[in-house]
Amino acid sequence: MAKNGKATSKPETGANLGFEAKLWQMADGLRNNMDAAEYKHVVLGLIFLKYISDAFEAKHAELETQRKKGADPEDPDEYKAASIFWVPKEARWSYLKAKAPQPTIGTLVDDAMAAIERDNPSLKTVLPKDFGRVGLDKIRLGQIINLVSDIALGHTADRAKDTLGRVYEYFLSRFASAEGKSGGQFYTPSRVVRVLVEMLAPYKGRVYDPCCGSGGMFVSSEKFIEAHSGKLGDISIYGQESNYTTWRLAKMNLAIRGIDAQIGHGDTFHNDAHPDLKADYVLANPPFNDSDWRGELLKDDKRWVYGVPPAGNANYAWVQHFIHHLAPTGLAGFVLANGSMSSNQSGEGEIRKAIIEADLVDCMVALPGQLFYSTQIPVCLWFICRDKSGKPSPGLRPPSPSGRGTRGEGYRDRRGEVLFIDARRMGTLVDRVHRELTDDDLARIAGTYHAWRGDPHPASGHPLPGVEGHYRGGFDFSGLVETARKLRKKQTPAEDVMWELLRDRRFISLKFRRQHQIGDYVVDFFCDKHKLVIELDGVVHSEPQQAKKDKTRDTYLRSMGMTVLRLSNEDFMANTERALQQIASAYNPPSPLGRGMRGEGLGLRYVDIPGFCRSATLDDIRNHGHVLTPGRYVGTEETEDDGEPFEEKMKRLSETLRSQIEEAKKLDAAIAANLKELGYGG
Repeated sequence: MAKNGKATSKPETGANLGFEAKLWQMADGLRNNMDAAEYKHVVLGLIFLKYISDAFEAKHAELETQRKKGADPEDPDEYKAASIFWVPKEARWSYLKAKAPQPTIGTLVDDAMAAIERDNPSLKTVLPKDFGRVGLDKIRLGQIINLVSDIALGHTADRAKDTLGRVYEYFLSRFASAEGKSGGQFYTPSRVVRVLVEMLAPYKGRVYDPCCGSGGMFVSSEKFIEAHSGKLGDISIYGQESNYTTWRLAKMNLAIRGIDAQIGHGDTFHNDAHPDLKADYVLANPPFNDSDWRGELLKDDKRWVYGVPPAGNANYAWVQHFIHHLAPTGLAGFVLANGSMSSNQSGEGEIRKAIIEADLVDCMVALPGQLFYSTQIPVCLWFICRDKSGKPSPGLRPPSPSGRGTRGEGYRDRRGEVLFIDARRMGTLVDRVHRELTDDDLARIAGTYHAWRGDPHPASGHPLPGVEGHYRGGFDFSGLVETARKLRKKQTPAEDVMWELLRDRRFISLKFRRQHQIGDYVVDFFCDKHKLVIELDGVVHSEPQQAKKDKTRDTYLRSMGMTVLRLSNEDFMANTERALQQIASAYNPPSPLGRGMRGEGLGLRYVDIPGFCRSATLDDIRNHGHVLTPGRYVGTEETEDDGEPFEEKMKRLSETLRSQIEEAKKLDAAIAANLKELGYGG
């Protein structure tokens, strides 16, 4: 970027935090005064201070209003109880901002870091404390503090993001730093993390990430934070990171959320910090295709049960490391480059074959491109399961709404089978070079896996992040039944017409209910047999706030295997026949989630869908040379046969084409004649 170039602010997405322009504004002010890598650490330290201070000061203001009730805004226990970092007075952002113009600001920031470490032992020796050094321009430092002051951090939504890790990755990418990128280390997009978390559902037990980076696997999912923050008896977190800077970031990320974790610093392959750990869940995004892992020194390592990984590529060293650390009923979900699914170089094909023949591969997901912030390498998700027999493993999963579900209860025996999901066509472009998986995409991928695996309550037991706020457990939602009754008595004119068309199986013999309760909502019309929801929307639904609520509602319903069809009142009344055609085409769309059972949960049934998912046998995989690329198994999407014989269709289309060509000639002649009259003819 040129010195005077303008950095355009972008809307906030998973790819953009929303304050890139401000970060670049800071960079422009320091470019001539500081090395890029040095500047990165200065900003990260300040972002950390601002992050914890924002959350603290919001809680402080809340406690101030409760003084008459006995609350003490200066009591550290008030903050620890809410999993909010206690910030001493000398470290609060308001204090540092007021002192920013002073030449001693560097020393004051160092003192602030030391005070935080003093009052929060988990961060001892972790925070940067070199802001007072002679080489750091204190005027520029004060300017950065003023700029960071305008960035809102540390509130509920921000706590659900790996903001520190994301900022770190931003600088690695924009400054083209060799650190991180050359080794294939990339920030894991939050939507990719959510796929892993939703499919594995690591709510209880030992969770392990041996290449945890800034801790993104532990903190990027809002549901994961809400489920585990302050519930240390339910979960134990273990991790390791070789890069010292990112290890410190991981410690900061987890500490500010009140999550106690055992995060080791060092090389996972050569100095395993948790050699005896057997984890219930492994979630990881290891460096892609790492050629510098010094594998030649580990040829006789006990982890290489399925073959010695090549020294030139660590992919299958990581896979076997994950397997080595899994408990007897453990599950692993991890990101790898697409080449891992089919490579036969340097013995990788034989290692993959051995892992497949050991019946450890549970599911493979091919993801769309452009998901990662700083690389376009196409990736896939591997899911490994130590025991696919379906036998219970009590204690690893919370009870289902029925009160029954221990982990494994209701799982079917899927030995000798592997689920393949091709999600390459999913996702939405959020800017020119970045794609994100939508909530509907996440629901479909995770729901398909849960249905195939035989989860007893896949949707209701594990609601998606973003919709779990609508789920209170079970299906006894007080007040909604009475609300539904009132709505039936106050139908809109459009709803009256629709009900007359649908009631008593009048429309293609489908049984519909009106104003029917599903979970936390009352829907306008519902066909239980085909899980079809029809909503008739008035003009209020076009307003942004209501549209956002509708999207959340629809995501929740789709996560439970429903098809949701929205029609505007105006369009329905203007063209009722077309609306009925839309309903007819929507009532039985292809879906891997079959009909559910009434009452608690869904008990979803899995079916293969050409072009999207297929449950393959080990024999199928052998016939494909032990290649795990989903596209080889799911085939192509079925096209609907319109019933017109091929010969008749070709004859009709050919006649139409000839007619259009003749019409085009007439139009060309008319245009030429008009141009000639105007004096432009040949």
